Amino acid sequence: MKKIKAILFDMDGVLIDAKDWHYEALNKALGLFGLPISRYDHLTSFDGLPTKVKLKMVSKRFFLPESLHSFINQLKQNYTVELIHERCHPLFHHEYALSKLHQEGYQIAVCSNSIRKTIELMMEKAALTPYLDLIVSNEDVVKAKPDPEMYQFAIKSFGLRPEECIVVEDNPNGIQAGKASGAFVMEVSTVYDVTYENIMRMVRRCEDD
Repeated sequence: MKKIKAILFDMDGVLIDAKDWHYEALNKALGLFGLPISRYDHLTSFDGLPTKVKLKMVSKRFFLPESLHSFINQLKQNYTVELIHERCHPLFHHEYALSKLHQEGYQIAVCSNSIRKTIELMMEKAALTPYLDLIVSNEDVVKAKPDPEMYQFAIKSFGLRPEECIVVEDNPNGIQAGKASGAFVMEVSTVYDVTYENIMRMVRRCEDD
């Protein structure tokens, strides 16, 4: 009987090469107020965080009125949707990996700091929706990553123990969340590291522990 029963994927940078999309969309919205985020700040401070958290950070640094957050957030979401329609497409190695895992009986979740509407659209455009058992967005939890609540929610929803799950993550906030949940964590550098072979190599390593 296999020990690992579920694979919990982050989305941006793991299943979708969308890090720059969120950066571009938010910067386009903030640019209307003359407050773009530098790429250095994006990579060192903002990457992997929900837009609401990013806007709070911008307000602290640049005195952006919090009354504008809702408007900027909506602009950012609109720009993100435009970029998804323009750039999001299926990647064969992801379709193959998730379809094989699904066929072999692993439960599959996507746990992302994005809003549900964005996750669902990206998964649809990437042709991965048929293989998903669960989507967890930042709207489903009180605390987004780096808090482990998102992964804990997914593990509990599957009726599993943390040691029966592997989290696939690419950025420090997500890796921290995965480790804090008690699950095994597979760290990847790019979307091209997320292959069936690499995932099964991690499964075997976990089951040999």
